[in-house]
Amino acid sequence: MKKSCIAMLLAGGQGSRLYALTQDVAKPNMPFGGKYRIIDFPLSNCANSGIDTVGVLTQYRPLQLNSYIGGGQPWDLDSSDGGVFILPPYQTAGEAGSWFSGTANAIYQNLSFIEMYDPDNVLILSGDHIYKMDYSKMLREHIKMDAACTIAVLQVSMEDATRFGIMNLGSDGYVSEFEEKPKQPKSDLASMGIYIFNWKKLRKYLIEDENDPNSSKDFGKNIIPNMLAAGEKLWPYRFDGYWRDVGTITSLWDANMDMLSSTLINLFDPDWPIRSRSAPLPPHYIGNDASVVHSIVTEGCDIEGSVENSVLSSSAKVGKGAKVLYSVLMPGAVVEDNAVVEYAILGENTVVKSGAHVGAAPDGSEDWGVATCGPNITIRQGAEVPAGAMIYSSEEV
Repeated sequence: MKKSCIAMLLAGGQGSRLYALTQDVAKPNMPFGGKYRIIDFPLSNCANSGIDTVGVLTQYRPLQLNSYIGGGQPWDLDSSDGGVFILPPYQTAGEAGSWFSGTANAIYQNLSFIEMYDPDNVLILSGDHIYKMDYSKMLREHIKMDAACTIAVLQVSMEDATRFGIMNLGSDGYVSEFEEKPKQPKSDLASMGIYIFNWKKLRKYLIEDENDPNSSKDFGKNIIPNMLAAGEKLWPYRFDGYWRDVGTITSLWDANMDMLSSTLINLFDPDWPIRSRSAPLPPHYIGNDASVVHSIVTEGCDIEGSVENSVLSSSAKVGKGAKVLYSVLMPGAVVEDNAVVEYAILGENTVVKSGAHVGAAPDGSEDWGVATCGPNITIRQGAEVPAGAMIYSSEEV
């Protein structure tokens, strides 16, 4: 059972900044890019990197996510000596059960799972990032530098650095200081929330942190600073590929639009496939009078109108005379005849009735934003949903 490295994937986030879109679904299970879910990216990265044992830590709305992951077959993570395992919070005999109280506590609650494999190293991942990354390269560098922890970092602008955890380096190249969202950053190396720890070292710090009543039980706020204070060797692994945190409406929309550019992230790379659990649906259909320009159209879609610079997930429908521009339609979304959807996100199974208008093109005003409709909503005939609107229920429109 011993493994060189296993992965622990933190997938319990509610995604509160996605508002209506995550009222019934965990953020890692959010549809993305036409045929994917957000969690497909770290799971595929693990499989492609040769990491065949993955613990998925769920919490918020776990049933759908658990059902989606199943035994891990779509990602080739159903091996006999490894696999993907769902790890929810649990209650032991004589103790009160509790939710994970932080990222570090989530790993602490699963010490026994990790110890089953007696790994040399543990890879900690987040379930809400879009990227392609070979973790085996990061692992080799971690071992070469004899680090207690290796932290994946991305070079950002100094202006954006105020939004991230920033790694400051010493003259030897190792991390000398960690600053959480500094007002005046000293470095442009932002933490990606991807860590490889020496397991024996991490186990020690997790136990100490759990016994600290003043701790937030968080890797960025507690574990990493505690290791630095103790003089541990922390190494920055520089990543120069595509990476997006899709934690807000704007970033989710931006990342979906990025999928339309093969120069940002290549989804057609046979050497690094992004796998997903796809429903058995018929091919998409495009009618005689339809127009589709620079868009992703997935299985089961029925297009009779005009689609431009948009991402359509499975079974989306666009009626005659309807227009979909710079928008994201999640599975089962319907835009009826002569309706217009522009610069918007439609949740799963949302219906925009004929003649309705959702969203608007950017006008430079402070009020402008991506119009968003949650799942299973009906936008009534002829209704107007302005730019930046957040629709939670059919009663609002």
